[in-house]
Amino acid sequence: MIRNTTKLQKFGWVLFILYLLALTYLMFFAESLGRTGNAQADYAYNLELFKEIRRFYTYREQLGMKAVLLNLGGNVGGFMPFGFFLPVVSRRGRRLHNAVLLAFGLSLCIETVQLVFKVGSFDVDDLLLNTIGGILGFGLYKLVQRIRIRRKRRVRKTLQP
Repeated sequence: MIRNTTKLQKFGWVLFILYLLALTYLMFFAESLGRTGNAQADYAYNLELFKEIRRFYTYREQLGMKAVLLNLGGNVGGFMPFGFFLPVVSRRGRRLHNAVLLAFGLSLCIETVQLVFKVGSFDVDDLLLNTIGGILGFGLYKLVQRIRIRRKRRVRKTLQP
């Protein structure tokens, strides 16, 4: 870690690393999500944008809302912490375009590893949903920062004679 960081930034680093470890476990090792040690013989991948999203929406009654929310909401929600913590731990992450590129890049790395090792499935819809999650997390960070700045200004005004 960098010497000139605040305690809050160091805590952010710890949370960010814990998040990345949890994400790694869920993407590659969680048996409850169908991640097993043996490679799938009939591995499937999706290169058509919106194909799986449309499928989950069309067959939501048969699949059940739990499966739909786990797939669609899980992909978005799973990357929101990335978008939120990235600007906390990196100055470069405080720009929207950098946060979007890094969220997309991490998602692409995960999907590529899934493709190579046949764990989970490579899906361009996941790339889209993960990137949207990173953007929403970044927006949440910006909202929290705006609220913090307003509170600091109010406190300063009340303390001034």
